[in-house]
Amino acid sequence: MTPAASGDRPVILATAPLRGPGLDALRELGTLICDPWIDQRPLRIYNAEQLAERAAAEGATVLICEADECKGPVFDLPLFAIGSTRGDPTNVDVPGATERGIPVLRAPGRNADGVAELAVAMLFAVTRHLLQADRDVRQGRIFADGTIPYQRMRGWQLAGRTVGLVGLGAVGRAAKWRFEGLGMRVIAADPFSPDATHDLDDLLAEADVVSMHAAVTPETLRLMSAERFARMRPGAVYVNTARAGLHDLDALVAALQSGHVSAAALDHFDGESIAVDHPLTSMDNVLLAPHIGGATYDTETTHTTQMADGLAALLRGESPANLANPEVRAHG
Repeated sequence: MTPAASGDRPVILATAPLRGPGLDALRELGTLICDPWIDQRPLRIYNAEQLAERAAAEGATVLICEADECKGPVFDLPLFAIGSTRGDPTNVDVPGATERGIPVLRAPGRNADGVAELAVAMLFAVTRHLLQADRDVRQGRIFADGTIPYQRMRGWQLAGRTVGLVGLGAVGRAAKWRFEGLGMRVIAADPFSPDATHDLDDLLAEADVVSMHAAVTPETLRLMSAERFARMRPGAVYVNTARAGLHDLDALVAALQSGHVSAAALDHFDGESIAVDHPLTSMDNVLLAPHIGGATYDTETTHTTQMADGLAALLRGESPANLANPEVRAHG
């Protein structure tokens, strides 16, 4: 029986950040307790035992989490639903929840616009030498070594260049129209998209910029190998705002050191960090960011609405479009 059918309002414990119209919608659906992990200093991420203890103490029947671990003892609670504010709910043991009959909501494409914007920003920054330019101004090196900035920092315009998108999911599609708006020619490789224009090897040979937007799967792990970097056009730029698992990092370093790849911009590293003495950190033609593609308030607004819409559908006894385990239907 759904809480709505029984007349009980669900108690919603949200350890994910929530904002926007969806926040009011969630408050209308149940008693909402907000305690976002992202607001805690020092960082707080619950393991499964800690989350189960907190949820039991609050009497929660719905959990909305982004980083906390949802498995094992969490499923021993009388939960009506779990919401993971991630496109891929990797923090939730979805098979375990399914076995216990607990619907799991997800947030597909929540950060697509944010990541696509960062891809454009990083491409501009690395091709127009913005970090070097900023550093030279701050250090009083505008006329370094008897030169002027125009000599040191010339680059190609993006307009008229070809960008190859590897992956045409939500982020790839969001990036496509942004690159087109810059006057770039866009080509794409994605075996699952009817809108793809090239296979990967042909794309690499044709693109001035290769921008990665694929998910990491067994088929795409280390997709960009030494052989694939060698297939790129001489002087092409490599941008990865997706996952580090899509490339062989040593192969990328070698391609940059040889000059075959002229520049790179990366927003993710295996283990979420890179050693300060890694070869990439000393390259002026490389831009490194600490996995911030989705770090926008708008991402939180989007996933809050998705959680509210999904929970409302479950409470009506329906199967929402953002259900990660559609084989589980609303209780009742």
